[in-house]
Amino acid sequence: MQIEILKSKIHRIVITEANLNYVGSITIDLDLMDAANLIENEKVQVVNVNNGNRLETYVIKGGRGTGVCCLNGPAARQGAEGDIIIILSYATMDFEKAKSFKPSIIFPKEGNKL
Repeated sequence: MQIEILKSKIHRIVITEANLNYVGSITIDLDLMDAANLIENEKVQVVNVNNGNRLETYVIKGGRGTGVCCLNGPAARQGAEGDIIIILSYATMDFEKAKSFKPSIIFPKEGNKL
């Protein structure tokens, strides 16, 4: 049996920008992506702590060490600069393997730094 479980989580990152005039997605600092085990174009769920909005989109690499977290395109309507969000990704795996799997969870500090 296959189940879907949490693979990666960036807990309480601050939106630094919302760019409506963009194709779409969420731009994340590459340092944070690496630490959370996320890759470019990976599907993620974004949960806005400030307004309760949830959306699905995909990841774009941001500048390393910049702390960038930018909602792009229509997603920019779901949050504003300064909002706190949680970014989640999931993986499908065998039920038995899932029992011992440990997700990559990070807790950014001020300025969205590790």
